[in-house]
Amino acid sequence: MINKEFDIVVFGATSFVGKILCNYLANEYTEPNLTWAMAARSKGKLNELKASLGGKAAAIPLIIADSSDEQTLQSMCEKTELVISTVGPYALYGELLVKTCCQLGTDYCDLTGEPQWIRRMINRYEDDAKRSGARIVNCCGFDSIPSDLGVKFLQDHALREFGSYCDAVKLRVKTLRGGASGGTIASGLNLYKEASADPGIRKEMRDPYSLCPVEHTFAARQHNVSVEFDEDFDSWAGPFIMASINTRVVLRSNALLDGHYHENFKYDEAMLTSVGKKGEKAAKRISTGTKVSMFMMAFSLMRWLATRLFLPSPGEGPTPEQQLKGCYDLRLLGRTPRGESVSVKVSGDRDPGYGSTAKMLAQAGISLRRDVDKSEVGGGFWTPATVFNDKLITRLIDHAGMGFELESLSPVMAEIDKSAVFAVDEPVSLS
Repeated sequence: MINKEFDIVVFGATSFVGKILCNYLANEYTEPNLTWAMAARSKGKLNELKASLGGKAAAIPLIIADSSDEQTLQSMCEKTELVISTVGPYALYGELLVKTCCQLGTDYCDLTGEPQWIRRMINRYEDDAKRSGARIVNCCGFDSIPSDLGVKFLQDHALREFGSYCDAVKLRVKTLRGGASGGTIASGLNLYKEASADPGIRKEMRDPYSLCPVEHTFAARQHNVSVEFDEDFDSWAGPFIMASINTRVVLRSNALLDGHYHENFKYDEAMLTSVGKKGEKAAKRISTGTKVSMFMMAFSLMRWLATRLFLPSPGEGPTPEQQLKGCYDLRLLGRTPRGESVSVKVSGDRDPGYGSTAKMLAQAGISLRRDVDKSEVGGGFWTPATVFNDKLITRLIDHAGMGFELESLSPVMAEIDKSAVFAVDEPVSLS
């Protein structure tokens, strides 16, 4: 055993999410006896960040490391047990760090929503991670902790109550208030760029099981919500932009759990609008807007114009006030093969992609370091639901403004409260 200097290093501390995360660790939450440092490639920006965080950050060490400089990354990883990375787009800037962590046995968490990059990293470095003992956990932000841990929370209740997991689960977005940063936009645009140039990636993006181990045998047809009336929630529903990554993560969890949920497990996500013509029109608006955006972003000229004319640049994003006013309310409903039902609520108190994601990511890193024994969970590429235990859910409830609540358990289909108003803000792009 080698005693490392730090429990955690936040790499990309000067990025949009990195600043929020560092402020959270320095001024909002204190983990007893946690040693951590802030890392980025610019010493000047690190000093500015440290000064902006106030007196409580005075003793936090700074590390200079560059995502394209393997020597600096190796030096950083040799000093810490775990790296939290906020440096995206990960497909452009993330590989060398993942490679280094996998080779040195350094644990790693990030907030990527880039499935094509995750697949590449698994293919290239999972064997190294298993040999070294590095636990690599992607998608530890709004995509996909609420979805993945929400399903785990629901399934655990189903197993305790009914002795059976649900073979079908749906997630519906009841409320979503937040904004997107330039870094998130850049990640999404890079995905479109890669897909437009590579038929293999386009094929991969049509496969909901693309993140499952290659030897998986799952064949259940997954449902993609376009525009439909959801009788379970008495509301119209349209597509949810995060479903693409969240569905793949949840299905990978089922695969890593050897199909414990069910060998024919089905999962889908959508945004609730409301009842009547108003709800139908809103769902159609979301669907049409999503399709048009995807079509336009497939062309390099349109991506260039969008970034120049109206999309935020990297480093830009929601103001602190907007982050505080943001929130989300997600509802999950599952059914067992015998027809029993379970419904749960997952919520957050700040804007999902940044204010809440920063807290999720911080607690995920701390939990991986403090709550998950390496003798029980060894090296490899894990999902939130397969690497973390209930202690992370407790941390998220107690320290990250999240809620995981059981709504109902019923041996027959639960009657949904049809008097509830399912209102959702205008759709936003989050990744």
